[in-house]
Amino acid sequence: MSRKNAIAMASLLLTVAITGTAHAGDLSGGAPDPTEDQLMITAGFLNGHPDLRFRLLGLEKHKAGDREKAFKYFQYASFYGDKPSQGMVAEMLWTGVGTAQNRPLAYAWMDLAAERGYEGFAGLRERYWNDLSEPERADAIALGQEIYARYGDAAALPRIATKLRRERRGLTGSRTGFAGNVRIIVPTASGSTMIDGSKFYDERYWDPEKYQQWQDSVWMKPRIGTVNVGTAEQIPANTDSSRIPTVAPLQDVPEPDLGTEMPRTDGDPTKP
Repeated sequence: MSRKNAIAMASLLLTVAITGTAHAGDLSGGAPDPTEDQLMITAGFLNGHPDLRFRLLGLEKHKAGDREKAFKYFQYASFYGDKPSQGMVAEMLWTGVGTAQNRPLAYAWMDLAAERGYEGFAGLRERYWNDLSEPERADAIALGQEIYARYGDAAALPRIATKLRRERRGLTGSRTGFAGNVRIIVPTASGSTMIDGSKFYDERYWDPEKYQQWQDSVWMKPRIGTVNVGTAEQIPANTDSSRIPTVAPLQDVPEPDLGTEMPRTDGDPTKP
């Protein structure tokens, strides 16, 4: 595969990553992608899912041309373990879009995105590694230890688990066991509509372990459709593990300033 075609494939994969169009429903035992349901977003689903909230905000800003803010939001999502957002941070660092170009740091972030063995990100990590010089590789390993300490799963997964449990406890019906009998009223331009509680409170979105399994089912081997990017490329060895040494997680890191901004529900990020 030529460098041009490799870049095209990387762009395709990362677009899939941030738009969430990896056929989630097909791969996750029938659980649809909640970010594709505007009623779920309007009903407050993202309050307990900062990983998804900031991935969507990053996508909106990226599409609207505000790449610096997109970079910030992808980092926020990364703080809660969102691997597609970590891949976007890597790509923006690699290309110098929305931030200063830093190839060793980009590799560290893509290594992080591939932490769970997600096939697409592991392939991109290997392409990054092959393009680095020996001094850049040494820098990438050193920088990667700092990135893993703050954003690796050992640090990030407890954060998102805390968010899921806290929000779930505060939701009506979440402790009763009768979520299927609950109807959530969502205001609309023409009045209101309702969401079935069994959809909103699906355990796959709120139980930390099941939530992780749902994400793994989507991203381990994402189906991204068909694209002509030239002949296939043999991915180099060492795609199954990180090159960065294991480090102790930073547990007491302050949360980012989450603010109140939510993704738009009209599908047009270019509007004010």
